[in-house]
Amino acid sequence: MAKPIPVSPLARPLPDLSTVAGVRLSAVAAGVRYQGRTDLMLAEFVPGTIVAGVYTKNACPGAPILWCRQAQTTPYARALLVNAGNANVFTGRAGIQACEDCADAVSKLLDCPPQDVFLSSTGVIGEKLPQDRIIAALPAAQAGLSEDNWAQAARAIMTTDTFPKAARRDVTIGGKPVRLQGIAKGSGMVAPDMATMLAYVATDAKLPQNVLQSLLASGCAQSFNSITVDSDTSTSDTLMLFATGLADNPAVDDVNDPALAEFTLALNDLLLELALLVVRDGEGATKQICVEVTGADSNLSAHRIALSIANSPLVKTAIAGEDANWGRVVMAVGKSGEPADRDLLSVAIGGTWIARDGGVVENYDEAPVVAHMKGQDIEITVDMGLDDGQARVWTCDLTHGYIDINGSYRS
Repeated sequence: MAKPIPVSPLARPLPDLSTVAGVRLSAVAAGVRYQGRTDLMLAEFVPGTIVAGVYTKNACPGAPILWCRQAQTTPYARALLVNAGNANVFTGRAGIQACEDCADAVSKLLDCPPQDVFLSSTGVIGEKLPQDRIIAALPAAQAGLSEDNWAQAARAIMTTDTFPKAARRDVTIGGKPVRLQGIAKGSGMVAPDMATMLAYVATDAKLPQNVLQSLLASGCAQSFNSITVDSDTSTSDTLMLFATGLADNPAVDDVNDPALAEFTLALNDLLLELALLVVRDGEGATKQICVEVTGADSNLSAHRIALSIANSPLVKTAIAGEDANWGRVVMAVGKSGEPADRDLLSVAIGGTWIARDGGVVENYDEAPVVAHMKGQDIEITVDMGLDDGQARVWTCDLTHGYIDINGSYRS
């Protein structure tokens, strides 16, 4: 049996969570894989709730991804069912059948169409989902539904996570108060190409699906699509936003409506907070790393360069060893395949420029860099000196803890 995973030294406590009008949640133990803990989360949404979602671009997605993509062709959601311990990926027709069975069982309990039930699974790939255990646990899950169960829900969806992750924002739309609250899970197999692992946000705002989808996709680009733990894009990546419409905000039908400005900023900020919590729980992580690239040929080019740096095992292990090895950063820039000129390149660590215009800064003071490397939050800045493209990406260091966790994941 695998040893318990110690809590990440970068962990953050759960914030002060509240309720979201029209949302009830529960967490129960279904025994999908884990024993002695909750592993099944059920969320019920008031009729008329609108849903938006973005999903993995991995070419081998899990059956729940296929289910959700199809279900989202209509704008409504009445339930979300998430299990931990089994990803329901690479399970063929059996995986599809498991989704159909679970959605049908939930729909009968909540008296709604099966297509209004959204599903997610996370855990081991290639093993058939024991849907009978999940379905058997649904009556208890329904009985336990409560507006106050956000923290319990965050814990139920964890796999190798070492702490639950949640965030909350209270803002206004057109002067009327609205709330955003979300939970997430993820710590490994994180290099999103849409979102990361599993994240769910609910709001009581009244918004149409086209606006909700546009807001979510835009916010995802700046948050979940700008983090990486290990360069591996999960087969189960899911980010969803549910709007119950119970807030008394004025009608909005355009994503660029000025009335949405505060809400948009809050959503983007909440998504980034959840994404960074995933980085802070990176498997074996001891340091969070922010990589900022400026002066690139374009914003897209800057993003690709930043990811090349953030995904480099040599860069990540150097930081784990508290070694300001800027030569590895230069290597990662050069291997990205993006436009670069060695003689224009500049590199800073912790705000101290070590290299300028292709060479080491003469007599630079190493002391603040050494001190910075001993901290938990590391900053790497690269200026390409080409144009005005810029991007920011977050990652974590790479330690032996990553091997320990993943080497025994299935045991």
